[in-house]
Amino acid sequence: MIDLLMAASAAAAQGLGSPADIWGHIVNDFSNIGSPSALAAFGQVLMIDILLAGDNAIVVGALAAGLPTAQRQKVILIGIIAALVLRIAFALVVSQLMQVVGLILAGGLLLLWVSWKMWRELHPAGGSAGSPEVDGDENSGVRPAKSFAAAAWAVALADVSMSLDNVLAVAGAARDHPGILIIGLILSVALMGVAANLIAKYIERFRWIAYVGLAVILYVAAKMIYDGFVDHQVGILTLFG
Repeated sequence: MIDLLMAASAAAAQGLGSPADIWGHIVNDFSNIGSPSALAAFGQVLMIDILLAGDNAIVVGALAAGLPTAQRQKVILIGIIAALVLRIAFALVVSQLMQVVGLILAGGLLLLWVSWKMWRELHPAGGSAGSPEVDGDENSGVRPAKSFAAAAWAVALADVSMSLDNVLAVAGAARDHPGILIIGLILSVALMGVAANLIAKYIERFRWIAYVGLAVILYVAAKMIYDGFVDHQVGILTLFG
């Protein structure tokens, strides 16, 4: 896990400058953490990381729920490892992507879809048996896969989507605070690796956490969509200026 965190840190650092630059960003942002903008950005990043780590664990557990114990445990392990690797990979390129005209708008629209998906998960049409290894996946509304291959494939696709969602949401929330951005990316890896199941348990027990997180993601999505239109560097209106 320490190696993975170091890899995540190095990945994010490559997109935000030298290690000295990265450290400077972190010191600058967290020395001013009491300012309204920095505090709001850090609060949003923390809530996004917590909610999406728990959601990732719930979806993976639900997809694997219909398999025999040995296969189910393998699929859940695959899901955790894939989520860690993908978060690191997306961290590598997120700062560059955020500089491409139109991609902030696209990211905001993607987060709107994420919000709708989470709302449906909070109001499932039906339950499932869930996986004993994951708490809180019984009411996810996600249908279990019918075979090991189908479960592994579904988990891989879900991890790609959820990891991209996580990194984009963190980048959107902390776009003006690079130090908070890199800490948020490292936290997303750490929470997915060591605390996702615990988070899923508490999200299921205290549903208000999910609603607060959903509101934060909606806010970040709306802000990204607005910036995606009017930002003087990467907004799509710059194409018509």
